[in-house]
Amino acid sequence: MAWFKKTRKPMVASTASSRVPEGLWVKCPECDTVIYTKDLVKTLSVCPKCAHHFRLTAAERLRTLFDDEHWVEHDAALSSNDPLTFTDTKPYAARLAASRQSTGMKDALLVGAGAVEGIPVVVAAMEYGFIGGSMGVVMGEKLVRAIEHALERRIAVIIVSCSGGARMQEGALSLMQMAKVSAALARLDRAQLPYLSVLTDPTTGGVTASFAMLGDCIIAEPKALIGFAGPRIIEQTIRQKLPPGFQRSEFLLERGQLDLVVDRRDLKGTIARLLRFTGPDHAATAN
Repeated sequence: MAWFKKTRKPMVASTASSRVPEGLWVKCPECDTVIYTKDLVKTLSVCPKCAHHFRLTAAERLRTLFDDEHWVEHDAALSSNDPLTFTDTKPYAARLAASRQSTGMKDALLVGAGAVEGIPVVVAAMEYGFIGGSMGVVMGEKLVRAIEHALERRIAVIIVSCSGGARMQEGALSLMQMAKVSAALARLDRAQLPYLSVLTDPTTGGVTASFAMLGDCIIAEPKALIGFAGPRIIEQTIRQKLPPGFQRSEFLLERGQLDLVVDRRDLKGTIARLLRFTGPDHAATAN
């Protein structure tokens, strides 16, 4: 009887040639829309359906701001030497090595000099992938050097914050950077040179408590988490439920803590208009 029965062949897994390549599509965490990666790049990593802002790397951030995606990097070789020989669940030196390997950067800040719509500027962008974009001695030193470079050339400074705050593995040395960078910005202010602070998701801790909120104009991306302590810690401390949207850009804008909330796709143009408003000295052609 077996001669008259149709034998079913078992299902075979698809071959490698028929698989969708990894990283070709991205799912939006806000609206669940599946987006073609190349289309997402064209919109500067903003969801075309719900305008969710995906997190950018420091290098991607500079590419979105500088003309022709061109800039000259400053102080790329500076790196932390683990001043406290700190160890928590793993040695700090091991965390540094892992972050350097994954990001290709020496520390959590990328500084570049270039032009935004023809206006010379210095831009410092934080890399969240490097120990949460935390602020240590190297970040503080690179920020101060960036400000001093701007003072020498009499050009504007833009700092793009994306950070979990001070780097606990460097103890009080990391906290000292709050005062160090703030003092350098005071010199920039006395020289009547503009400082624009751009806050992205997230901007918290000692970064928020110091230079991130000292800008002549403070700009934030939509729905960015901005604050000192996190919402969960605040709720546990005050034993009250926080209002909807607490510590988000729009919430802070309504209460006067921000000047603007700007979609990333409009950010470069907005920055250029603000820099032109400061006067012809700062809108000169880059050297």
